[in-house]
Amino acid sequence: MDRANALDRVEAILDAVDSEPLPVPVREVWVYGDVALGLDPVERLNVYVTKDLLLGGDSEAGAEFEATHGVKGIGQSVSAAWAEAYPDRVRTNGSGHAAPEKCLAAHLLPDDEPIHLEVCNASFEDNVRQRLKGAVARDAYEEILDPRGVCLYAEGQHSDSALKKLRGGELVFPTLSESLSMLGLDSEVADEAAETLREYRATQSGRTVRGDVV
Repeated sequence: MDRANALDRVEAILDAVDSEPLPVPVREVWVYGDVALGLDPVERLNVYVTKDLLLGGDSEAGAEFEATHGVKGIGQSVSAAWAEAYPDRVRTNGSGHAAPEKCLAAHLLPDDEPIHLEVCNASFEDNVRQRLKGAVARDAYEEILDPRGVCLYAEGQHSDSALKKLRGGELVFPTLSESLSMLGLDSEVADEAAETLREYRATQSGRTVRGDVV
């Protein structure tokens, strides 16, 4: 994906978060990795979304939706109003319950572009540390969340200045290995982790999504 198209996609995501009904409330939107580093082309657009809990659930609407569409959890984990407006975008997990992260991906992203969406209840910075701790404990470096990110939307406001800097390639970040060292990894472990994460990324294709709870 060339950089201009990747950033156009980012703007479209921000516009949707700012103005459209969503499956769940969104508190933060970040981009991280290649697009934050100013690379062109962007091999993979990485987007991080912090979701809030859905308050004021609608059990009656959820029961009706389950009866008509066979999907559980509408009105509890995913907005009933959104599901009624966009029934074709409702996605489920393996047990047939509405999956917020998959619904967000269906609403915000096209099917055929190399984009990865991370959805979590925790802020990007908090989750970077939690994921790093867990990945190191399990020797699962491919699970690390690249800490080189840019916040574009928070608490109902999007940052025009951050987006402008992204477009201009003005942001400067250390290497991935250096970034991991700054978070407390020994240099040799940071090098190995960075290489493992790069190799893992190379195996990914198309649109992917991950939901996480911290």
